Amino acid sequence: MAISTTTKRIYNFSAGPATLPLPVLEEAQRDLMALPGAGASVLEISHRSPTFDKIIGDAEADLRHLLNIPDNYVVLFLQGGATLQFSMVPVNLMRGRPADYVKCGTWSKKAMDEAKKEGEARVVWDGSADKFNRMPEASEIKVNADAAYLHVTSNETIEGVEYHTDPHLPGATVVCDASSDFLSRPMDVSRYGLIYAGAQKNVGPAGAVIVIMRKDLLEGTPAKLHTMLDYKVMADNKSLYNTPPVFTIYMVGLVLRWLRTEVGGLPGMLKKNQEKANLLYSAIDRSGGFYKGHAQPQSRSLMNVTFRLPSEELEKKFVKEAETRHMDGLKGHRSVGGIRASIYNAFPYEGVEALVELMDEFHQKNS
Repeated sequence: MAISTTTKRIYNFSAGPATLPLPVLEEAQRDLMALPGAGASVLEISHRSPTFDKIIGDAEADLRHLLNIPDNYVVLFLQGGATLQFSMVPVNLMRGRPADYVKCGTWSKKAMDEAKKEGEARVVWDGSADKFNRMPEASEIKVNADAAYLHVTSNETIEGVEYHTDPHLPGATVVCDASSDFLSRPMDVSRYGLIYAGAQKNVGPAGAVIVIMRKDLLEGTPAKLHTMLDYKVMADNKSLYNTPPVFTIYMVGLVLRWLRTEVGGLPGMLKKNQEKANLLYSAIDRSGGFYKGHAQPQSRSLMNVTFRLPSEELEKKFVKEAETRHMDGLKGHRSVGGIRASIYNAFPYEGVEALVELMDEFHQKNS
């Protein structure tokens, strides 16, 4: 049975899995029955085949090109999402030393809680007193000389706060959870010891996590680590120690090619993301307080725009009305409530225009 291409697509504001580029979905649909030259679906090919060698090799090459990744970094395609990285990072890198954490939202707190199971995890900046409504300045973070690493989260999806530049913290081995803004802007990889990012926000469907790691950090890996938790084993086997998430890596490769060839690389992607976010934040700012953004202006996320209405009743009404207009996923995270519009790389500008139109009309009718 042929797949219909006329089904109306909603505007998916979900925090993840999130919207994928339409050209990527169309190419995957065309190739799903049989990859050109392979005679089999990507769902069926061996991860030890020349066909998959090319898929994963091209994906890594495009990622290196987009981020200008230095030669002294390895790229890994792993499983378990960013949540497993909360454990893999301390298991591999603590090595009996304390680690420092910037506590800037829900996900950084979860990462730190996992690190505490391995050793001493210290908070070097805590935004909880202000309900995580901003990111710290570099001058506010004390870098401890004895720390194995300093962990930061570049974008907090639940609170809607984001770093807009790479932290400049000389002397620190910076580990970054970049899951929700990865490849949304240029990034100076050389400022980090390790970057990890779950695929399902900006880079592909759920099932894979990308790790970019400085090679010297692979040395001195603790002995007798569980094999699947050992970065060195994964690097030595080029991400192929066991069966990797083949389809997800294939899709990631398509997205990376789309970023490289169709949107002007990461500078072009950043421009598009700024245009979408500016349109939405402008609607919030001109509402006279009817819509109240959570994040302080300098820390506003380009990926996850969070705001409240005058009452929870109005928020529920707003979400229901949005659904009648084919907009889904706007309900805020259960831990904080409110509204959250996730507008990742592939989310269309027209979808933000539709949301802003609803916001203006809803304000007029309910104020």
